[in-house]
Amino acid sequence: MLPPPPSVSRRDLFRFRSPARASEPNAPVPSPVLERLNGGDLVLARRPGMGSYFEVRLPVRTPGAAALAQSALDVIDSVEFLLTIYRDDSEVSRLNASAHEQPVRVSPELFSLIEQALQIGRQTGGAYELASGALSLAWGFIRGPRRVPSPDELADARDRSGCHLLQLDPEQSTIQFTRPGVVLNFGAIGKGYALDRVTQLIRDYWFPTSALIHGGQSSLFALGSPPDRLGGRWQIKVVDPFDLSRSVGTLHLRNRGLSTSGGSIQWFEANGRFYSHILDPRIGEPLDADAPASVTVLAPTAAEADALSTAFSILGPDGSASILRDRTDVAALFVLRGEEGRSRTVTFNLTEHDFSPESLEGATAPP
Repeated sequence: MLPPPPSVSRRDLFRFRSPARASEPNAPVPSPVLERLNGGDLVLARRPGMGSYFEVRLPVRTPGAAALAQSALDVIDSVEFLLTIYRDDSEVSRLNASAHEQPVRVSPELFSLIEQALQIGRQTGGAYELASGALSLAWGFIRGPRRVPSPDELADARDRSGCHLLQLDPEQSTIQFTRPGVVLNFGAIGKGYALDRVTQLIRDYWFPTSALIHGGQSSLFALGSPPDRLGGRWQIKVVDPFDLSRSVGTLHLRNRGLSTSGGSIQWFEANGRFYSHILDPRIGEPLDADAPASVTVLAPTAAEADALSTAFSILGPDGSASILRDRTDVAALFVLRGEEGRSRTVTFNLTEHDFSPESLEGATAPP
């Protein structure tokens, strides 16, 4: 088996570029921070949340920009409390604890998100799976320690995973599990959903404004155009996971969500073998070393981009092609291992207006 690429933090895979200069805080901060960037063009508000950190960048000329940015981050806190499985009193934790006993009425917000997640699961043939928390627990990816489960543990976790174990009643807004031990895990869609909620708050603001909203450095939504660039696009560099000193190119976004996932981003070693943090829920096992090193997805919403980047990491370019042919509003950039450990890119639905490759050498684009 080939060794994996260097272990990469998801936040290392994006680098925000502004027309003036780059600015990329590299670590979470313990408390909210407010600062001006890029010669006063943008206001930045930053706060830890959902196991990562969130940033909201707004044009400094926006009336009440600082207060709006902080209000946006308050939305993140409310979404985290809704979806987290690390607090027993969250709505999802209460659902996971009791839905096997009887139907549980949930908020319209949570019911709608579950419906969206199940739709993406069907669209990807189960490569994205909301009801896969039992598998993540078995491998130690939720609470740790990371480990290889025994065959019996893995078989039991498989039996407790899958959307076929969920019964939804839209009229009553209830969810029921058909067996105990099912665990809904929003880890591959929740951060994107939080970004969409923030985006809607800013769209509804009384003064029209653009914004760049980050969840860590692996998910974002680009709303409108950067300051002083009417009709322009936000520029995001995508780092080469095989060589962190270079990028594979620059994405140009306006009114789109973006997320990056990949087998190289987090992994652990056991008994001389490398295991990715991304599980294929169809078989209950992590991706192998032949999986894409990273997959970046552009979609109409950050939630879709978040879930689809995980699914496409599992499916690879060939398995994702039919989905991307049907979804022309979704684009994808795959970074694969090429010859001599160099990167090779495969793109879908990315036009010259969307993506500027660093080098065309080694890049391929299916028809």
